Amino acid sequence: MSTDSVLRFITAGSVDDGKSTLIGRLLFDSQSLLADQVAALYHGKHKRTADGVPDFAQLTDGLAAEREQGITIDVAYRYFATPARKFIIADTPGHEQYTRNMVTGASTADAAVILIDATRLDYSEHTPALLPQTRRHSAILKLLGTAHIIVAVNKLDLLDYSEEKFNAIKRAYSKLASALDLHHISYVPICALNGDNIVTASAHMPWYQGQPLLRLLESLPVANRNSQLLSAPALFPVQRVARLDGNSADDFRGYQGRLEQGSLCVGDSVRIEPAGQTSTITAIYTPAGQVEQAQAGTVLTIVLADDIDISRGDSIVAADSTLQPARNISASVCWFDSKPLNATRRYWLKHTTQTVYTRIRQVDYLLDVQSLNHRQDSDSLQLNDIGRIQLSVQKPIVATTYQANPATGAFILIDEATNHTVAAGMITSLA
Repeated sequence: MSTDSVLRFITAGSVDDGKSTLIGRLLFDSQSLLADQVAALYHGKHKRTADGVPDFAQLTDGLAAEREQGITIDVAYRYFATPARKFIIADTPGHEQYTRNMVTGASTADAAVILIDATRLDYSEHTPALLPQTRRHSAILKLLGTAHIIVAVNKLDLLDYSEEKFNAIKRAYSKLASALDLHHISYVPICALNGDNIVTASAHMPWYQGQPLLRLLESLPVANRNSQLLSAPALFPVQRVARLDGNSADDFRGYQGRLEQGSLCVGDSVRIEPAGQTSTITAIYTPAGQVEQAQAGTVLTIVLADDIDISRGDSIVAADSTLQPARNISASVCWFDSKPLNATRRYWLKHTTQTVYTRIRQVDYLLDVQSLNHRQDSDSLQLNDIGRIQLSVQKPIVATTYQANPATGAFILIDEATNHTVAAGMITSLA
C-alpha cells in the first residue's frame, strides 16, 4: 500500500446532501481553481446562493439541466493535486433515478466520501434512520469492493455544530456498516458551504480531534492493482485482429487488446479459448515498440506461431492456466431499467471485449435496502434494485470473479429490443 499514488474517489449519498458543494469547496480551498472559475462561483447564470456567497456546485454541475434543476444528473470528473498527492474526483448523482451513474463512477474508485445531511434525520430515536439512498449507495460500494469510506456529516452549522447529533449519525452509520460488512470507515463533521473541516480544522467544532477531510484523503493507502494481478494467470481478451494487406510477402496477423492480468513472454505456450487450441507467442508489440515480455495493464499486439481462427471476444491464456470457459454465472446486479427484469426474455451480456446472448435462469434474492435482509419472494428486479441472479450464456466466456479482478469479473446487461443498458453485474462464481 502507498500514499504517493493517484487517489480516485467519489462523492455519494442522497440528493441535496451537498456533494457538488463539497467538491467545489475542496477545489476552492486547496487553490485548485483558475481565476475565471472563481469568478463564475459568484456571478454564474444559474447561481443558487445569496449575494456574496459562492455557488460551489457550479464547478461540477456541468449540464444545463443540472444547473437549472439544482441536481446532479451525470458523473462529473475533476482533477486536482496537493503537495502530498494527486486526486481524481467523481461527483456522482444522489437522485434515485440516476443510481446507474453512481455505479459507473464508483466502479473505478479507491475510496468514497458518503455525505449525510444532518438536518434531514429524525433525532427522536437514539439511533436515527438513514435515508434510503444513503443505504443503497453503501450497499453498492460493498458490492464494488470500495476499499475506504469516509462518512462526511454535512450542514452541522444548521444544528449549532452539535457533537451529540454527529455522534448519533456515527452510531447509525456504524450499524449500517456492520450489517453490510463494510470496513475502513472514517467519520468527519463538516459544513461544505462554509469550509468547516474541509481543508483546515474548524474552530466551530473543537470537540472533533480528527483530521479534516483533505488530510484524510491524502493519508489513505491505495493498493497497486497491477502488482496484485501480476501473480494471477495471464488473461488477454482479444479486442481486434490486425492484418496488413494480406499478400504472401507480408502476411502479418496480430491480436490486439489489453493484458488484464498476469504476464506474457515471447516463446510462451498459450491456449485460445473457448476453442481450446494451443500455439506459441512469436512476438509482442506495445505502442512503444517490440518487447520480449509484457505485464498486466499493458496494451499489446500479440503474434502467434500458428494460423488459428481467432476473433474479437476470444481470450488468450497461458497454456497451463486454470482459467476455463464457463456458461453458467452467479452474479450480484444493480438493475438500471424502468422495465423490470423479465426472465423469459433474452439479454445481451457484454463482458470485456465480447457480447453474447444470455438468459436469466433465476433470481436468488433481492436486497431490501431498508432492512438489509435478503428477500427470496421475488422473481424479478425493479429499477435500482440490488440482487443476486443466475445466468446462462449462449457462448462460453473466460472470466474471473469480481473480487479476483474487477476488469474481468464485471459485465453489463443490454436489452436486445431497446439497446438500453439494464443492469451492471459483478460475478461471484462461474461454472
